[in-house]
Amino acid sequence: MSERDARILAFEQGWWRHPGAKEEAIRAEFGLSSTRYYQILNRLIDSEAALVTDPMLVRRLRRLREQRRAARAGRRDRDEE
Repeated sequence: MSERDARILAFEQGWWRHPGAKEEAIRAEFGLSSTRYYQILNRLIDSEAALVTDPMLVRRLRRLREQRRAARAGRRDRDEE
């Protein structure tokens, strides 16, 4: 796992400790847009290295991602009716 990947996991563990909005903290900490950050995070939480590094965090993030996907799918289904 790269140093940046480890920093991203650490950031996700305690991002609320940063002042201001999360998007601002992402830009300040990593120099990334929030879109790019979440692309990297989603790839990262699918990796075995991340799971080994912080299994509780990675499982929580995976669960939240699946809940958001299910909610979006549910909205699409209702919109198509």
